[in-house]
Amino acid sequence: MKTTKMFVVMLACLLSGTACAQHKNQTKADKQGWHLSMQSYTFHLFSVMESLDKTQDLGIRFIEIYPGQKLGNGFGDDVFGYQLNDGQQKKLRQEAKKRNIRIVSSGVWVAEREEWESVFSFAKKMKMEFISAEPAREDWDVVEAMAKKYRIKVATHNHPNENSYWKPEILLKNIGQRAPLLGACADVGHYKRMSIEPVSALKQLEGRIVSLHFKDIAPKGEDGILEDVVWGTGVLNVKNMMQELKRQHFKGYFTIEYEADWENNLPQIKQSVDYFNQVVENIF
Repeated sequence: MKTTKMFVVMLACLLSGTACAQHKNQTKADKQGWHLSMQSYTFHLFSVMESLDKTQDLGIRFIEIYPGQKLGNGFGDDVFGYQLNDGQQKKLRQEAKKRNIRIVSSGVWVAEREEWESVFSFAKKMKMEFISAEPAREDWDVVEAMAKKYRIKVATHNHPNENSYWKPEILLKNIGQRAPLLGACADVGHYKRMSIEPVSALKQLEGRIVSLHFKDIAPKGEDGILEDVVWGTGVLNVKNMMQELKRQHFKGYFTIEYEADWENNLPQIKQSVDYFNQVVENIF
């Protein structure tokens, strides 16, 4: 068995230098099915092209791009969205591939009922695994049908307001009896902002977590507003969240959404990635 596995890896190396490099560069987290991804809203002051460059600088191989972000160099004034033509989509995938990055998802999508098929069709053409979205509660029949048709997962996000899926009970009430393609994009910072302990929320969502908008937060300023900080230095107990996800045998994407220090947050993100990898070393 071991010899067969080695042969498969060697064959992959011969067929694709990229495949060989990716195998060699796998982190311990990757081997557990845990993948760091970048939410491009972290770099919303910059274009998609610049976001890809920054993601490459961080050594991260996956990205989630938000609708409406300016594409940047080589794309004129166009923005990211389902209106991109086939040529633009191909060019964008190629630009990501040049940097050893895969566009695994997009979002957070908030769409009218008649738009959902365009969103899913776009995700399929772009070879995404899932979309992050907040569908209207009356649109789940349509969203479920599109997820099944295109075989694209839906990671339902939880913005911190009472019109969203701000607590797990609301999401589970809407998708609990529906196809397993429908799940959660658990934004752990937003749970805390709504006075919900993230570990408790993750426990409630066991088996339905597609991805996370992962972060740490701490009170800042006179008003004590909860803002993003380097992972492991805030109030979310990042290690406990990761231990809970290990217990659940979670496989998926920890999407970095660092919503602070907008003009230059690479140093803070690098520290957060280092902390993530340290915790992985300790708990596996």
